[in-house]
Amino acid sequence: MPKVPRVSVIRSAKRRRTIQAREVGGVIEVRIPATFSKAQEQAAVDEMLAKLSKKRRSSHSSDEDLQRRAHRLNEEVLEGKATVGSIRWVSNQNARWGSCTISTGDIRISDRLKNVPDYVVDSVLVHELTHTFIAGHGPEFWVWADKAPLAERAKGYLEAYQRYGD
Repeated sequence: MPKVPRVSVIRSAKRRRTIQAREVGGVIEVRIPATFSKAQEQAAVDEMLAKLSKKRRSSHSSDEDLQRRAHRLNEEVLEGKATVGSIRWVSNQNARWGSCTISTGDIRISDRLKNVPDYVVDSVLVHELTHTFIAGHGPEFWVWADKAPLAERAKGYLEAYQRYGD
């Protein structure tokens, strides 16, 4: 399985508004004001993970990077079940994040996702790869597609990104 970052939230009575994150011994420490609600805490964690991800991004900016990533996810997450054809970024896909030609395994990913956190791109790739062996969006499809690391968080990120950040 791909490595999912461990996160430790540290609440501080001295903090009023600022948030901070750093990696300590393989754990992401997110420091927030003690007064933050659970929703504010989650938003702070998501923001800090995205910032840290961009800082140390393994790079998924080229089609070749996307192809390598898809092959790795197929093996690590989907037990090698997907048929991996060509995978490329496209600029003409504005209504969806990705698409798949089931017969060939060719996948297109919207270039609007080039600057999102890695776990979001991974989730979209796993979703499209799953279509190469399960056509629809039935219960079995979601069993596989939701195996992507941080799948639920990625869905929330994409929903917010669609609404506010696009």
